[in-house]
Amino acid sequence: MKYGERQIDTPQGELGTGERSTRNRVARSILDHGPSTVADLAQRLGLTQAAVRRHLDTLVTDDVVEPREQRVYGARTRGRPAKVFALTDCGRDAFDQSYDTLAADALRWIAQSVGGGEQGEVAVAAFARSRMEAQARAYKEAVEAAAPQERTEALARALTVDGYAATAKSAPGPHSGEQLCQHHCPVAHVAEQFPQLCEAETEVFSRLLGTHVQRLATIAHGDGVCTTFIPRGASTTQTDTSVSASTAGRNPA
Repeated sequence: MKYGERQIDTPQGELGTGERSTRNRVARSILDHGPSTVADLAQRLGLTQAAVRRHLDTLVTDDVVEPREQRVYGARTRGRPAKVFALTDCGRDAFDQSYDTLAADALRWIAQSVGGGEQGEVAVAAFARSRMEAQARAYKEAVEAAAPQERTEALARALTVDGYAATAKSAPGPHSGEQLCQHHCPVAHVAEQFPQLCEAETEVFSRLLGTHVQRLATIAHGDGVCTTFIPRGASTTQTDTSVSASTAGRNPA
């Protein structure tokens, strides 16, 4: 059952329904934008920070979100980082993740059917690449239709259509580049067991953007957002199909 359909008991009828609707909006905003501070949520949703905190308290009690220390990339500023709230596994499950057990079982069968071990890993990797190649056709069209400086943003929009809630932004810190952020992963639970899915995706990003890319974080490994760094000023004038798998970067463990 999706979180928007989940029933939360309240002592008041219509007021309770309104409260549930607002909590759903808070949870959905975290899904779409990644781990968020109270101030971020209040601004996006047009609520007071006190109202956001009240809804977050309920979501934390329901194990839909959890508080975390904010991760800081690059130089730290003075003061303690603001607390952020991220979806838990339970919270992600309430959205569009389904058939995880079936998918994991199928991949496990593929691995075992060829003898397991290294051969099994190779077979799963081959499946992951084939799956991503099928998805990448639409991504390729979107990237090639965009101006070179807008290709990361074009890829983010194409990923969003497939349910990844992706955004692109300038990367902080001393290294010039962009960050491609996927705030949701429909296959996160399967990717926890089979990192080949993430690795195949990274390879496709590298090839589509015509440059080395580096995975900084993944939802499958417990991070709030899948984050990929794309250096600025690399060869983005055309899609380079010669970028090898070894330059695509592996998932952080």
